[in-house]
Amino acid sequence: MTMTAAPASPAEQTKEYVELLGLLREAATLNSVGALLSWDQETLMPPRAAAFRAQQLSTMSKLAHERRTDPRIGELLAACENNSDIQEDALAHANIREARRDYDRAVKLPSELIVQMAETNSMGMEAWKEARAKSDYALFKPWLEKQVDLNRRKAECYGVPAGGELYDALMEDFEPGMLSAEVDRLFVPFRAALTPLIAAIADAPKRPSDAVQRIQTDIEKQKELNRFVAGAVGFDYQGGILAVSTHPFSESVAPGDTRMTTRYSTTNFPEAISTTLHESGHSIYEQNQPKAERFGQPLAEAISLGIHESQSRMLENQMGRSRAFWEWALPHAKRILGSGASAATVDDVFGAINIVRPHFIRVESDEVTYNLHIMLRFDLERAMIRGDLSPADLPGAWNERMKNDLGLSVTDDAQGCLQDVHWSMGAIGYFATYSLGNLYAGQFWDKINQDIPDLEAQFSRGEFSGLIGWLSENIHQHGRRYSAPELCRRITGKELSHESLMSYLKAKLHPLYGL
Repeated sequence: MTMTAAPASPAEQTKEYVELLGLLREAATLNSVGALLSWDQETLMPPRAAAFRAQQLSTMSKLAHERRTDPRIGELLAACENNSDIQEDALAHANIREARRDYDRAVKLPSELIVQMAETNSMGMEAWKEARAKSDYALFKPWLEKQVDLNRRKAECYGVPAGGELYDALMEDFEPGMLSAEVDRLFVPFRAALTPLIAAIADAPKRPSDAVQRIQTDIEKQKELNRFVAGAVGFDYQGGILAVSTHPFSESVAPGDTRMTTRYSTTNFPEAISTTLHESGHSIYEQNQPKAERFGQPLAEAISLGIHESQSRMLENQMGRSRAFWEWALPHAKRILGSGASAATVDDVFGAINIVRPHFIRVESDEVTYNLHIMLRFDLERAMIRGDLSPADLPGAWNERMKNDLGLSVTDDAQGCLQDVHWSMGAIGYFATYSLGNLYAGQFWDKINQDIPDLEAQFSRGEFSGLIGWLSENIHQHGRRYSAPELCRRITGKELSHESLMSYLKAKLHPLYGL
């Protein structure tokens, strides 16, 4: 049967609305070229291309910014805001509301600042790569100082949100409407609930074996396995690519072009799968938004990074660290990896992948202590923007917090404050979204299991369409129609809190550790 598109509503036929969407699409197309350049920089670009790549990215950023701040967009937004057909159309109204927010923020930023930040992001990332490889913070310090200065200027251009602080103006880019005081309100009781669980596990009468994490397997075979797993859970290779990078990430380049990376080592094949599932969560979210028909519109974009992280963390943790998932995945791992994984059992993998043990590296941490990593970064970057912490003093502050929070003594910068790429590329105000994503995922997971009672039985059979279909229907397809808190209330009937996540963690870990 031939499918036909739904007829345009009166709002969608309004000439001002049609013209506005065309301009937004042009700006998004320029941004997509920049995204492609950034993807290449992190995956394939030769080192000698770094300087000119910075110029390319700054030029694209300037062009995109000029298009996004075209006065004609402001005129069209005003016309649409005064059009009753648009205001009475829920989808068109949401598009205009979010486009207005984007436009009003964008016009506050001068083009020279946009260019300077794009160049600094590109060159800073290259400096970070070298500094991390050499474990030498001194190589990166001048770039972090520049990033902090540029981000302060950016925040000052935006202005301090009502009831907030300068840092909140930066958080708004990643988690709209969220103030750091609200993050504190969520994180303080969350930390208070995590700390005794971590302590109880440290003294637990039972402890899973980590032998699976030391199994030697061929990396090329791991690539085959991870490609298979990503496809099985819902990643569409007709519209996406899985590659390798130092710091795994996902990039929605354009309609039909969603790219993600993962990383491998010769040991710990389950951890590589966790990383791939994490990025698959991001990428499937992007692939399931209506980009083909709405590219450039807010209705084809993610609500917030917290909601985005809920999708990645859910596939990585609630699904990917479940016994049911490994009942399906382990036979495929044995088939593809061969003798290296042949002796492993589901109990072996389930226990090893759920070991709770403080780790120096955030992306290699378990799902309990991971949140302490996020709180550390949130506090330190907030302090740098406030001026309470100098970038020169970051290593000492970092190492002190690692000792106090996780009981670990950092001995080199690569395992310390140089481990994350975010600050090198100017993403200050981002880190809290990881733990917000964990909290959203915990709350959504409760509702998903109410709606799909046999969910784990489906996983054990390799059936993931039930979960992905639920996520698509309830989250992915809406784009930015609802704010993150509103979406949470619509789905779960509750405000965001740590309670669902803690219940999930205790239900899994207490039996595993004999608590």
